[in-house]
Amino acid sequence: MAKILIVDDSETLRIQLREALEAAGHVVVEGVDGADGLKVAAAHQDIKMVITDFNMPQMDGVTMASKLREQANFSKVPILMLTTEATPDIKAAGKSAGILAWIVKPLVPSKVMPAIEKVLNR
Repeated sequence: MAKILIVDDSETLRIQLREALEAAGHVVVEGVDGADGLKVAAAHQDIKMVITDFNMPQMDGVTMASKLREQANFSKVPILMLTTEATPDIKAAGKSAGILAWIVKPLVPSKVMPAIEKVLNR
């Protein structure tokens, strides 16, 4: 299956999402904030999807997405935002940064997994 990068400062959310993704056969790598996510992405050039939070210390998810999009290897990798933030301004910033889809927390794996599979299989 696919290698997926999860970037979230919540360890609980990372564990929950990792378990759902691994149960579906995916390989998961993790970052604890946007800056760390960029480092993990640099070490794993074969990432096929990024799922990130918006609000994180050091670097938010939209800024990280913008920086990933600047790299040729990640210019087309789907990036999903999983966050409590859903204001139109933040969504617009996310879209400009290349965020493909916006998923509002709380995480419900049974609802999120079909969307993830659909994006990966397109």
